[in-house]
Parts: sequence; C-alpha cells; structure tokens
Amino acid sequence: MKAVMKVAPGVGNVALQDISEPTAAPGQVRIRVQAAGVCGTDLHIYKDEFRSFPPVVLGHEVAGEVDEVGEGVDGVEVGARVTTETYFSTCGVCRYCRNGQTNLCLNRRSIGSAVNGGFTQYLVVPAKNIHRLPSDIDFQAGALTEPLACVVHGVLSTPTVVPGDVAVIAGPGAIGLLTLQVVKASGATVVMLGTDADEQRLDLARDLGADYTVNVQRQNPAPLVADITPEGLGADVVYECSGAGPAAQQLPELVRRRGRFVQIGLFGKPVAWDLDQICFKELVVTGSNASTPPAWTRALQLLATGSVRTAPLISHVFDVTDWQQAFDTFEARSGIKMILQPVG
Repeated sequence: MKAVMKVAPGVGNVALQDISEPTAAPGQVRIRVQAAGVCGTDLHIYKDEFRSFPPVVLGHEVAGEVDEVGEGVDGVEVGARVTTETYFSTCGVCRYCRNGQTNLCLNRRSIGSAVNGGFTQYLVVPAKNIHRLPSDIDFQAGALTEPLACVVHGVLSTPTVVPGDVAVIAGPGAIGLLTLQVVKASGATVVMLGTDADEQRLDLARDLGADYTVNVQRQNPAPLVADITPEGLGADVVYECSGAGPAAQQLPELVRRRGRFVQIGLFGKPVAWDLDQICFKELVVTGSNASTPPAWTRALQLLATGSVRTAPLISHVFDVTDWQQAFDTFEARSGIKMILQPVG
C-alpha cells in the first residue's frame, strides 16, 4: 500500500513509499483509512522541528472503518465507523499516567511520529483508542475530531472560560476556528484576530460565530477590546492559536489584569515574549499538550450536537499520492484544512 513516510532524520526526507499492509495483533483493530487530516505537526516533522522516529508513516488525524478485529477485542464489529486517539502506547505507571494525564507520559508513543500513522490505506491501533463517529458526521469531518479534542483539552480540561467572558483568539486557522467554536459554546463573546493573509479565514470565523473579527495589519484591536469590556480593562482570556511570534507579543497587551493567557498553537522554535507582563498583570498562563481521553468524549459530544462544525474547515482534499501538493498548500496558507485520502 502507498504511504507517506518520514524516511530518515533531518529536514525533508519525506517520501511516498510502498509498504506491506499491517494486521491487527491481539487487543488491536485495523482501520481502513477513509480520511486523514494534514496538521501543522506533520509540517514540523517535515522540517525536523518535531521529534519523530523514522522510518514512520505520518498522519494522526484519522477516520475510517474497522476492517479487522484482533484476538481478545470485544464490542467492536467490522464496518464500524470510527476515529482514533493518537497514543499507541504509554508506560501506564508514571505519575502522569496514574493521574490520567497520559498526554504527558515521557514514554508516550504516538501514531504518525513514533508508530505508523494514517497517511496510508490501513492503520492498526489499540482497540481501546477508537471512538465511534456520530451517525451524521462523515469521515472527512470525523478526521478532525483529533484537533478538536486537542482544543477541548486546552480550553476546557483546565477551565479557561466562563459564560459572559470576553475572549480574544489569535489565528483563524483550523485550531483557531475550532477554539472559536468551543469558546462560543461556553458562552463567551469572541474577537478573532488575523492578518492580510487571513481574510477568507476571518470571513469563515464570522460564519462560525465570531462576534468581531480584526485584521491586525489594518486595525489596532486594542480600542475594540477596550470598548466591549467592562471599564475598558481588556479581555478576560486570550488564546494564542497561530504559532506566530507577533501574536504572542500582542495578546498580553489585550488581556486584563488577572486575566488568562492560553497557549494552544505551536511555534516550532523559540520566540520573543514579554514575560514581564505576567508579573505586571498577574496573569494566569496555561498551555496544553495534545489531548486526554475525556477530551475526546467531549469533542464528539460537541460534534454530535452541532455545537462545533468541522466540515466547513475542509478546503482541499488530495489523494495521498499528492501529499507534497497538500503540504505546499498548507504551507502557503492558501486553504484552511487539507485532507488526504488513500489510493488503492
């Protein structure tokens, strides 16, 4: 079967390869992949900015059908429409695993970076990792359950927003647009920030519920934020979803004293940031790393109720053989979310 693989360490070294179809071992299921999302992490792996263990098939945002069930697996039938959590294995005994924080396990091995992922035709995962898709969610929309679970973890696992809050979100990419919907579902007023390159994304942000959108290259958002917050003190919470240094610099200026700064985007490299603002404003700063199982349950509930829509984020669908075009499109920011579909 055709697979997009990181074949060796270093910048680049990603290629389309022919590999053997896997089989489900005891405790595992095999998924026939129907859709796999291209994530910024895949680009970071391509650029050698995110740790991977080549040779390995990329792709961790996956949806498909169970087509083989391993020995000892009960309650899962061939043909089930599923998505899957990304942790192929964790140690199970460290402090973090024992506390249910498997995302922080130092020995975590994830699909798409340490174990073969979903940019191919078949994928094997532990049966305990799969989740059934809601009946009205197709495979392409279902593949985006994984980034939604990451957003749910960042926004809700550590509570960052309450009804009535004013929230500012920087970066109307896929993560930012999912954050927008989760924050709106929590009852907040949302200001979405973007740049000249984000005009279409800002339009979509308005369609998805943003109360205000601002192109920061054309307009200073500070007067707007002051105008819509009590006493002009600033936003209650700001979310950095762009992975861009200028956004990290700007957001502390927009949040009120004793407000909250939440880092969800990944930069891929160190960035300059005015840490004095944490002290001067007594900010609470939180970050999030991937997701936890409860976040997947919440994410699927949000999809099932229509509180979050992932389908509008999908701008391009490519065959897995056209992975380079998909990566280039992502890098050029000419779309929002790219989906790869298997061939064969």
